[in-house]
Amino acid sequence: VQLQASGGGLVQSGGSLRLSCASSRRTASNNGMGWFRRAPGKEREFVAGISWNGGSTMHSDSVKGRFTISRDRAKNMVYLQMSSLKPEDTAVYYCAVSRTSYSPTNYSQYNYWGQGTLVTVSS
Repeated sequence: VQLQASGGGLVQSGGSLRLSCASSRRTASNNGMGWFRRAPGKEREFVAGISWNGGSTMHSDSVKGRFTISRDRAKNMVYLQMSSLKPEDTAVYYCAVSRTSYSPTNYSQYNYWGQGTLVTVSS
């Protein structure tokens, strides 16, 4: 499975961005998907996850109410709508395929990763 993340860029504090993740194989449509991020000098952090059918979603406390994960199984796409962005959201964002049909918060439970897309939020 190959993943291609896109949609990152430079945005002012309070702005919005939508990240997209395209999967090369329909197989991923039966797996949970997740978004993680890594800020400079920090560990990889779970941001949001979605189950195989989109029926269950999870968002970390740091983004809850501001970010929304969604997926379009027919198009093999996963999205992360980010609003009210803050400078502390600055990071490289990665999409990943879960080993199961759900989306755990532990990155070790994901076996395919995209290349990452950089989000920079200026103050």
